[in-house]
Amino acid sequence: MDGPPRKPMRSGGALLALAILAGVVGGALLRQPSLGFLIGLGVGLVLLGLVWLADRRR
Repeated sequence: MDGPPRKPMRSGGALLALAILAGVVGGALLRQPSLGFLIGLGVGLVLLGLVWLADRRR
C-alpha cells in the first residue's frame, strides 16, 4: 500500500549556529564581533545550503 519508507531529512541548523558563534568569537578576538557575525552567518548559510542539497539528492 505505502511506498518505501522515506529517509528522515537532515538538518543543518546546528551548523548554522556553530558557524555564527565561531564567527562572533573570532571577530571578538579581532575586535570586530559584528563583522565576525556576518562572516559566520555567510559561512553557516553556505553549509546549510550544502546539507540541503545533499539531502535532496538522497
